[in-house]
Amino acid sequence: MHVPRPGATRETTMTPEREHGHGTAHTALVTDSDDELLTVLVPELLRSAGRYDEILLVVGSDTRTALAGRVGDLGGALRWGNPSGFYQRLGFAYEGFRRHLAEQHAAGRRVHVVAEPDLTGGVDAGMQTDRAVAYLAYEAVCNETYDPYGGAVTCIWNQRHHPAAVLDGVRATHRYLLTPAGRVPSPQYRDAERYLIEHDMPLQPAPADVEHEIILADVADLSRLRAVLHQWAGRHHFAEEPADDLVVAAVEVAANGLRHGAAPVRVRCWHRHDTLIVQCDDTAGRPVPATAGYRRPGLAGTAPDGRGLWLARQLADVVITESVPGRTSVRLHFPYEVMHPTPA
Repeated sequence: MHVPRPGATRETTMTPEREHGHGTAHTALVTDSDDELLTVLVPELLRSAGRYDEILLVVGSDTRTALAGRVGDLGGALRWGNPSGFYQRLGFAYEGFRRHLAEQHAAGRRVHVVAEPDLTGGVDAGMQTDRAVAYLAYEAVCNETYDPYGGAVTCIWNQRHHPAAVLDGVRATHRYLLTPAGRVPSPQYRDAERYLIEHDMPLQPAPADVEHEIILADVADLSRLRAVLHQWAGRHHFAEEPADDLVVAAVEVAANGLRHGAAPVRVRCWHRHDTLIVQCDDTAGRPVPATAGYRRPGLAGTAPDGRGLWLARQLADVVITESVPGRTSVRLHFPYEVMHPTPA
């Protein structure tokens, strides 16, 4: 089969994202078999070879093996990405794809990213649901944050690996679905704000017995918190850099509680299997905006004081917020394996 050189038809072909009025075509391919995956995805990749300068595939080994003999090098446009280089902490993955799109856009190149999210690797089975819900929040927000860069992002979701509730969330967070007929609008799609409000993740109760509980009266107490957290992470065999990331994330959240919430701020630390968990509670009870901390500070539409929660979302794996009368809580998850990834 002839594959056109990348860019050969860019002047005469209306790209899907322009056709539908969006800067980036964020699409989900929900599949239940390898045959369906190949039947739907291969034609899409061949079409993309004539529309994009680069087609970046960040997929699991099974999908890579299935595709390798079917698409060739896509006219020189194909690039394989190592999933471990992208799928680490959730905020890191989201920002990594955003940065790649931004860099390519700045260089005048249009990109189609095909990604296969890994939500179970390195995470205790009992915490995988929270991680999936947290990941879908990023999927909801990226419809807006990826728009300035053009191009396309297609996400592969295998029905054999994800429960029905997660797949419902997939259809609600992607503007389009990839089908045998091509890309079609998703009937279940919700914009980011609406999706995040409708899918707010409630906090499960903290354990009665925790490893540390620190009460902060003012910002002067943050140095004591840093010391306690460093020692605690070290006792759980966290290496220096992941331990530093844990400390920075937790202290940023605690400082936010002191500056923008109300003292005292209560910080509790415990672990579940190999995951370290930190929860910060202030006494203001002020609602946390649904999209708080998802947009990189300095980008259009971000609040000037949103750095703390954004940084926490980058350095922790899962971040859950909850506001009720008299209390605002932020809970941070730090799974050992996710915090200590194997180099790509």
